[in-house]
Amino acid sequence: MTVLVTGGAGYIGSHMVWELLDAGEEVVVVDRLSTGFEWAVAPEAKLVVGDIADSALIDSVIRENGVDAIIHFAGSIIVPESVADPLSYYENNTSKTRTLIDTAVRAGVPHFIFSSTAAVYGAAGLEPVREDARLAPESPYGLSKLMSEWMLRDAAAAHSLRYTALRYFNVAGADPRGRTGQSTPGATHLIKVASETALGKRNSMQVFGTDYPTPDGTCVRDYIHVSDLVAAHRLALQRLRDGGGDLVANCGYGHGYSVLQVVDSVRRVHGREFEVTVGGRRAGDPPSIIADAGLARRELGWVPTRDDLDAIVGDALSWEQILTGKNSARSA
Repeated sequence: MTVLVTGGAGYIGSHMVWELLDAGEEVVVVDRLSTGFEWAVAPEAKLVVGDIADSALIDSVIRENGVDAIIHFAGSIIVPESVADPLSYYENNTSKTRTLIDTAVRAGVPHFIFSSTAAVYGAAGLEPVREDARLAPESPYGLSKLMSEWMLRDAAAAHSLRYTALRYFNVAGADPRGRTGQSTPGATHLIKVASETALGKRNSMQVFGTDYPTPDGTCVRDYIHVSDLVAAHRLALQRLRDGGGDLVANCGYGHGYSVLQVVDSVRRVHGREFEVTVGGRRAGDPPSIIADAGLARRELGWVPTRDDLDAIVGDALSWEQILTGKNSARSA
C-alpha cells in the first residue's frame, strides 16, 4: 500500500511525507513545484512533478504505485490574495480538487484525507469553535475549502470512498529534527515572518490592525505545531484503514495567542529586539479563531505533544537558520 501526498514538496506536505516514512509507509508525491521545492521531499519518497488536475497523470500514479490513500495538501492558502484574485482560488482549490476526487473515485482509491481550514468558520470569537458551528467563510480561500469539503461529502455518499477532512487552525513551527520547514519566499505566516525579521532576513515586519475586539486589539489565533498536525493525519489514515467512517474534525490546541504575544515570544526566544510597524487590517482576517479539537482527540486518539508557543517559535527559528545555510550552499 502506498500513500499519495499531493503538495508534498510544500510546507505541511513535506512534513507529512517524513511522518509517513517514519511510520514505515511507502510514499509518492505529486507536486507541480510552484511553491514547493524538490529538495524538501524526503529522498525515500518518489516525486512526480505534475498537476493534480492532470487526470491521466494522477491515474497512472495511482495504478503504478498501488495507491490506497490520498492525502491532499496541494492548493493556494493566502487569505488576502484570495480576496484580490478569487477565481484563481476557486480554480486551484476547488475545481482541481474536484478533478482529483473524480480521478480517485474512478481509480477505486478507498481513502481520502483533505487539508481543510478554520477559515470555513469565519469570525468565530474568543471561545473555542466546534465542528457543528455555523459555517460562514469570510474569504474566497475559506469558501474554496468549504466547497471541497462538500464535494467530498457528496462523493463519499455516492461512491465507495471514505474521507477525513481536517480543519487546520494556524500551523507553525518546523520539524524538530531539522529535516524540513516553512521555506517559501515571501511567506505570510506570522511566526515565519517574525522569525525572518528576528534573524535579519527582513528589515521589519508589520502588524495588520490593532483595533480588533480582542484583549490587546490584535488578531488571536490557535497556533498548532506542524508535527502535531501531521501526526493527526497519520492517525486519520489509520482510522480509515481500520474501517472508520467519514469525519470532519478540527486540529488545534484550544487556546489562542494574539499577534503581539507571538511577536513577544519570538523576541524572547531569539533574545533580541526587531522592528515592528503597525498597519491597517487585512481583508478577510477574522478577529479570533480558536479550536475545540475534542472530536479529533476522541476519534483519532490524537494527543498533541508540542503545545508550547515558545517551543513552536524555537523550531521555526532553528529552521530559518538551517534554511540560510541551504540557500547559501545552492547559490555558491
